Amino acid sequence: MELLLLEKYLQMGEEHTSWSKHTPICPEAFNRYSKEEKIQIIAEKFRDIMQTLGLDLEDDSLAGTPYRVAKMYVEEVFAGLDPKNMPKVALFENKYAYNEMLIEKNITVHSMCEHHFVPIIGEAHVGYISSGKVIGLSKINRIVKYFCKRPQVQERLTCEIAEHLAQVLETKDVAVIINAKHYCVAMRGIEDNTSTTITAVYKGKFEEPFYREQFLRLLNI
Repeated sequence: MELLLLEKYLQMGEEHTSWSKHTPICPEAFNRYSKEEKIQIIAEKFRDIMQTLGLDLEDDSLAGTPYRVAKMYVEEVFAGLDPKNMPKVALFENKYAYNEMLIEKNITVHSMCEHHFVPIIGEAHVGYISSGKVIGLSKINRIVKYFCKRPQVQERLTCEIAEHLAQVLETKDVAVIINAKHYCVAMRGIEDNTSTTITAVYKGKFEEPFYREQFLRLLNI
């Protein structure tokens, strides 16, 4: 198995292609292990990684690191893999009769690159036009956060947020822009610490130049 994985990596080299429209998740993983079991398994594996790298886990500073990393992975950084953590959203009637676009700007993006498991950090900007229903503003932030908390590529992350918002808001008129720094670019490989990546998804009315330009103008982009 290890040789097959190595051969596949050598064939790919540093060219990474995303084949999945949605994050490739194994649903059975959430029935097979409890949260505590996952933390224990990951901690044991991470201990092996640290020892293989040559670290002395008898040192007081390192002794608890495998457990801390495992707990962070399961409960925080990759919590978006568990469907049970999907934010619950309640729709409300648009009683204000506000029919213009609503924009939630500068939403914090903390995600992890699925190719090297290092951070993706930046901002998301979300806009939508109500079809008669609205949600609480904080729910937009929570939805962005949920999809960020899994190994990702930025293109898919942008699409997943846009598709889910369109679904829960019951509107086709959704726009999402993400501008983020990838630490797989900043910390390794080319080691470029200044570049960022921008992705955008426009749906419904936002595909029309008038609405797209208004959206970008309000974002000062």
